[in-house]
Amino acid sequence: MSNRLTEPPTGADEPRIGVFVCHCGTNIASKVDVHDVCEYAGTLPGVAFSTEYKYMCSDPGQEFIAAAIKEHKLNRIVVSACSPLLHEDTFRNAVAKGGLNPYYFHMVNIREHGAWVHEDKASATAKSKDLVRAAVYRIVFHEALERKRVSVDPKVLVVGGGIAGIHAALTLAEAGKKVYLVEREPTIGGHMAQFDKTFPTLDCSACILTPKMSKVKSHPNITLWTYSEVAEVDGFVGNFKVKVKRKPRYIVEDACVGCMDCIDVCVFKEAKFEDEFNLGLSKRKPVYIPFPQATPQIVTIDPDTCIEVKTGKCKKTCVEICGDRNAIDFSQKEKIEEIEVGNIILATGFKTYDPARSPEYGYGRLENVYTGLEIERLINSSGPTGGHVVCRDGNKPKTVGIIHCVGSRDEKSNKWCSRVCCMYSLKLAHLIKEHTGAEVYNFYIDIRTPGKGYEEFYDRLQGEGVHFIRGRVSEIADWIVSPEEEGKLIIRVEDTLSGFVRRIPVDMAVLAVGLEPRPDAQEVRKMFNISCATEGWFLERHPKLAPVDTFTDGIFIAGGCQGPKDIPDTVAQAGSAAAQVMALIDKGYVELEPNTAYIDEKECSGCKSCIPLCPYTAISFDAGSLKAVINEALCKGCGTCVASCPSGSISQNLFEDAEIYSEIEGVLADV
Repeated sequence: MSNRLTEPPTGADEPRIGVFVCHCGTNIASKVDVHDVCEYAGTLPGVAFSTEYKYMCSDPGQEFIAAAIKEHKLNRIVVSACSPLLHEDTFRNAVAKGGLNPYYFHMVNIREHGAWVHEDKASATAKSKDLVRAAVYRIVFHEALERKRVSVDPKVLVVGGGIAGIHAALTLAEAGKKVYLVEREPTIGGHMAQFDKTFPTLDCSACILTPKMSKVKSHPNITLWTYSEVAEVDGFVGNFKVKVKRKPRYIVEDACVGCMDCIDVCVFKEAKFEDEFNLGLSKRKPVYIPFPQATPQIVTIDPDTCIEVKTGKCKKTCVEICGDRNAIDFSQKEKIEEIEVGNIILATGFKTYDPARSPEYGYGRLENVYTGLEIERLINSSGPTGGHVVCRDGNKPKTVGIIHCVGSRDEKSNKWCSRVCCMYSLKLAHLIKEHTGAEVYNFYIDIRTPGKGYEEFYDRLQGEGVHFIRGRVSEIADWIVSPEEEGKLIIRVEDTLSGFVRRIPVDMAVLAVGLEPRPDAQEVRKMFNISCATEGWFLERHPKLAPVDTFTDGIFIAGGCQGPKDIPDTVAQAGSAAAQVMALIDKGYVELEPNTAYIDEKECSGCKSCIPLCPYTAISFDAGSLKAVINEALCKGCGTCVASCPSGSISQNLFEDAEIYSEIEGVLADV
């Protein structure tokens, strides 16, 4: 039970409540009789002043509140308006400007809870009165609270070395901040490193990306750890302690010069293991470098295929050729680096949809069905075919079909639009035609080209003779009905513009697969204590007002881990995340909301039942006192521990028993 105020204050502290009712333009006023609510509020016990205003959140509205506090000697304020998520801070600041502690304030949401959910004005008005009455009852028991400050460590961790992580790291480093960039793969670059050109300008992807990759490696403010993963995160905003697992590369990174002689002399004369970077379209040896521009330019030894690592019985020709550099070290073990940072940016990216989950398209069964990313590698001059777009038999395709929305906008797979598939399909159509001269068909549901220069690129493709057929492809098959279909893939589609089903034979089919959250998104979410949307994308704090913030202070998201987006949007979001971090660093401290839970030690039995229930890992057990302890910096005031404590020893600021019971009493007073 709470030890706080249980009876209304009297004497000089006797409540003088001011109620301010907002019209919110016509958002509230069209459904709620604001004047009636205002007059009713003036009749409630303890209310010394009530008024209405068209836009209470505007500057004049805030000034009005501050002036009324002084003029009418108000010591409690109720604002009846829209969502506290949008404007609670706005009105707290106005209350503070009036000389009152900002926590002598309560906000009532009569827009979403009244105007927007009632068709009948009388019902909406009656409900608004109930809500205002409840607020007036509860605010009598509010007490002054103070925000606490914690300092912010200026070092930053960026997780993920794709274009989002690279841009965020460089932005921070250029501003003089120390950055740790952690990437799980042997090189940074992400998906963008696999592309040949970028839409709509057809810039060489490597020409854009590799200078930034090199800059990351050489920047004095960036510590780059590739082939590494975050293993553990502890702490809170401004003061995170992170353990990074560095996987054994069996290479002394400082000694390797990237000469790649070890690859040439490997006992495997021919490459025979699947090359992950080329999506299995080529082979590599156990000692390898992902691609020529990989950063860092250091080879990696794959422990799953290297004979020496697996059996210890290799001739070790790689060690021999490395000579005095001694860069190869088979004794390496996994090691943990511990760092302290003040903020974290997550840029862990996305995965592409596996079209084998849509068997009607024949991926994995019909040999000339490719994904868009595989075609990117075929087109790329550093790819497995040296930039030649060829079928599995080595011949150039004469006809190519590109199928849009594979794994996107589909009830059977992913409902969401992947945002980039239309544009990369158009880009591939252009590049395939340029490389092969083939007849190219695009099968689409809708063409979505919302970016700068995107619609113009679509117009350009139409002028280049690329065919566009509107309709979802029902099947790609290899059964034929006429001699001219011999050896072809048959694309069956209902042409919704012509109104009949067509059979179009092609030599190559390209599936424009959609984007999905990474398979380990839930594990990452738990480790960093953030939220995911139902689809699995990392959840931002607010889609419009806080698109890179998470619900955990000090942790930000950028790029494809937050949802499908193209490169320009990814870079913009990464810059935004870096700016948010810099704002915290330069301020030097963060203020913590005081609506946290607290423990009455005398009542705590030390049962520990609250500890696993806390979603923010804010509660620990003090072995000395045998009591639970709440870290105020981590507590988000969700109230889970308060509701579950069997001894009733946990309470929460702003949600004391007296406040809650009075609010309930206020709601039911007119029943």
